[in-house]
Amino acid sequence: MSKYDIIVLGSGPGGYVTAIRASQLGFKTAIIEKESLGGVCLNWGCIPTKALLKSAQVFDYLKHAEDYGLKLENADKDFGAVVKRSRNVAEGMSKGVEFLMKKNKIDVIKGFGKLKSGKKVVVTDENDKTAEYSAEHIIIATGARSRELPSLKQDGKKVIGYREAMTLKEQPKSMIIVGSGAIGSEFGHFYNAMGTEVTIVEFLPNIVPLEDEEISKQFERSIKKAGIKVMTNSSVESLDTSGKKVKATVKTKKGEVILEADIVLSAVGIKSNIENIGLEELGIKTEKDKIIVDEWYQTNVPGIYAIGDIVPGPALAHVASAEGITCVEKIKGLQ
Repeated sequence: MSKYDIIVLGSGPGGYVTAIRASQLGFKTAIIEKESLGGVCLNWGCIPTKALLKSAQVFDYLKHAEDYGLKLENADKDFGAVVKRSRNVAEGMSKGVEFLMKKNKIDVIKGFGKLKSGKKVVVTDENDKTAEYSAEHIIIATGARSRELPSLKQDGKKVIGYREAMTLKEQPKSMIIVGSGAIGSEFGHFYNAMGTEVTIVEFLPNIVPLEDEEISKQFERSIKKAGIKVMTNSSVESLDTSGKKVKATVKTKKGEVILEADIVLSAVGIKSNIENIGLEELGIKTEKDKIIVDEWYQTNVPGIYAIGDIVPGPALAHVASAEGITCVEKIKGLQ
């Protein structure tokens, strides 16, 4: 069994930044990751969506070339090539993190990690082989995933989450997006710019509901002007995927309406990845889908810490990174 000073569970912007800082401070460090280094942010979130949005922006410029004193005829797009570019950008970023791990002499352990008593982690790889590791300090940085609602069961084909939305082989002619937070709004903008007919359904009275009300109103005016249909105070009650198109029964203040589209994208928020990682067995306290930590990100179990989307506070990449740095600097005695 390999022994480390610090083991980090998860390699998103919380995990990999934490591991680098730990290594810089002289700790023997390992990071455990079941997928690609960089987590959701680099592979399926912040980075690849911005690549898609950049393509949408350039396409919009091309369509309005004359506004810039330029002449261009028949500006068109290759949807598959746009998606491919986005995936290449994500892959490049993930390889960049891989390089940083080697440079900082951090061991990368591939597989799914589960905490065990005695400051141990059992890692199961893709071939179901298990190995055990131990560390004086274990930092949980397992992030979050797309939340699923009972009325919006994802099948990966007609009812999709953000991952599938980034890798569709063909551009849908029409799309219903449920939820208007960052994920829903970004995809709404991208697909609309590419020429898909987009309808956003939002349960709350304002779109981008976490933002200031004035920003929300201005944003709604802007996306409506761009051609996106917006339904606030509305909820998708049920979906019928039996036909060629998806039929969504939407409850509004005026009654029920049925919308039809090629695809429904569920963007109703995120869910913390805290299941099946050994929290219950160790007696680690959780509340409302979050791990409870002190000001230095230590859980109620000494030597076990948690950072990022799995602790209370905003689920943002730079916040997770800052929390991880604070955590390891405290372990070192610098805080």
